[in-house]
Amino acid sequence: MWLFLSSVLMATLLSGAAADSQHRSTVVLMDNVLVGTIPYKNATSHIPLTCGSAHQHKAVFWKRNGEEIQPSLLGEQVSVEVIETVGGNFSCHLSSSGDYLNHTLVLIQVNQDEERVILDDQGPGEGAIHCWASNYNGSFRCTWIRNKFRNDAYVLMVKAQRMSQALPCQWDPNGSEASCQDSACSYREEEERVSVSVYMVSSFMLEIYTKSFYLRDIVRPEAVGVHAVGGKRFQWSYPESWQRPCTFFGLAFQVKVVGGSHSCNTQHNILTAETDASSFLVDVRDANYTFCVRGQDKHTRGPWGPWSQCRMNGEHAHCGPVASHDHTRVT
Repeated sequence: MWLFLSSVLMATLLSGAAADSQHRSTVVLMDNVLVGTIPYKNATSHIPLTCGSAHQHKAVFWKRNGEEIQPSLLGEQVSVEVIETVGGNFSCHLSSSGDYLNHTLVLIQVNQDEERVILDDQGPGEGAIHCWASNYNGSFRCTWIRNKFRNDAYVLMVKAQRMSQALPCQWDPNGSEASCQDSACSYREEEERVSVSVYMVSSFMLEIYTKSFYLRDIVRPEAVGVHAVGGKRFQWSYPESWQRPCTFFGLAFQVKVVGGSHSCNTQHNILTAETDASSFLVDVRDANYTFCVRGQDKHTRGPWGPWSQCRMNGEHAHCGPVASHDHTRVT
C-alpha cells in the first residue's frame, strides 16, 4: 500500500513538474506572438492558445496559416503541438467559413546551445552582428548577413539597451541593418556596455543574435578629406561627421604610399607612417604613386576608418575616398 501511494505521489509530482516546465517554455514575445522553446532540434512542444476572453461563449474554430486544421480544433482555449520550424499563424473564427476573431503567431526557438543557422558569422571574433559608429554622438549602426539558404528570413524586432535603459532603433524587416541611438552624454566615461539583440525568423523558427560592446570600441571615423598642395606634400581635414572640439576628440592618422597600380588596401607599401599632424611630405622618387591616409581615435586606439587617397600621375592628382562596397570593414 505504501509503495502504491509513493508511486502515485511521485507520478503527481512529475506531472506537475512537467506542466510547470511546459508553462515556462512558452513566453509572450509581443502582442499576438508566442514563442515556444524546445530543448533540441526535432523536439515537440505543446503551446496553449486562447482566442480571447471576449469570445469565451462562442463556437470557436481554429485555422493554421489560413487552412483548416485536421482533425478540427475547436474551443476558445486549445493546445497545439509544434516541432522546430512547424509553428504557424493560428487564427480563430466563428466557424470554418465564419468571421475572423483573433490570431496568434507561434514561433519556435531551439535551445540557444544548438547551432544557429539563419545568420552567418562575419569573421573571427566578430560574430553574426557587426556594429560601428562614426563619432560619439550616440548614433550607431549594426548589420548582419543572412545565410544563403535562408532567403525567407526576416527581422521580427531589434532591441538595444544599456543597463536597463532601452535605446530606440529603426530597421527594415526585410533588410539587414538597424540604426540605434544612445542619448548618453558623449563626454561621460562609459561604465556599461550596449547590448543589441536581433530577432530573426525563418519558417516560424526564431533565433536571437546578441552583440555587446562599449561605444568607444566601435567608433570608426569616416574618410578624411585629402588633397595635394604642390610638390609632394599632402594635407587632409577631419571628417565632417567627427565631433568637435578636435582637441578633445583627437584623431591619429596612418599614411602610406603604394605603387600607382596598387590600391590602398595592398600590403605592398613603398612607405608607411603614423602621425598626429594633418599634412605629410612624401619622399619618393617615383612620380606615379598613390598616397593613402586614414584616421583613428587617438585616445581609445579604436578601429581605423576607411582610406582616402590621392593618385599621382606626374603633377596631376586625383583625390577622394577609396571606393568600396563596404567601407566600414576596410582593414
